[in-house]
Amino acid sequence: MNGFEKRAQQIKEKIRGATLEILREAGPGKLRIADLSKRAGVSQVTIYNYFGSKEAVVRDAFKSYMDRAVEAFEAYMREGHSMREQIAHILQLEKDSYRDFPPGLIKEMLAEDAELAAYIDTLYKERTVPWTVRLIEEGKAAGEISGRVDAEHVLAFIQLYMNQYQTLLEMAERSEDKDSFLEGMVHMFFYGVCGKE
Repeated sequence: MNGFEKRAQQIKEKIRGATLEILREAGPGKLRIADLSKRAGVSQVTIYNYFGSKEAVVRDAFKSYMDRAVEAFEAYMREGHSMREQIAHILQLEKDSYRDFPPGLIKEMLAEDAELAAYIDTLYKERTVPWTVRLIEEGKAAGEISGRVDAEHVLAFIQLYMNQYQTLLEMAERSEDKDSFLEGMVHMFFYGVCGKE
């Protein structure tokens, strides 16, 4: 990468970072190029030259965020951690990502951008699901997951949780101890109401 390309990449990263900050604060509907320009410290023309439109900036920034998150997840999973460590790591990632981008915000972004929704769906199917299936199979082989549970069951259960995650977060917000509430829900996910088998 030559000096010009490196500088262009740095400017794009500044714009992406500023875009994510504004999305977290106000959502995609309130993001304006003028505000983004000021936050990123670049001209509006520069933003349009690199991305073409407000929608393209949002799409690019969120795709970049998701790509980095998936790459970090995959790198951690390749490090040979125990199943318990992997699950704890996944749960922490979930907490962090929902703090950064609550499900309502993600749903709003995906509803407004079919291309972004398709990209996230492909990312989930082609990269996240295979790692999840591998984790389940390794857990079954180690006796940490019941042999009566198939990967298909776990993926369906995860989908049910994800479909209701906004509701779960709202319930957690109303509880006395949000973290304890979420940890209890996670425990039920893994062990049911009767505790570990």
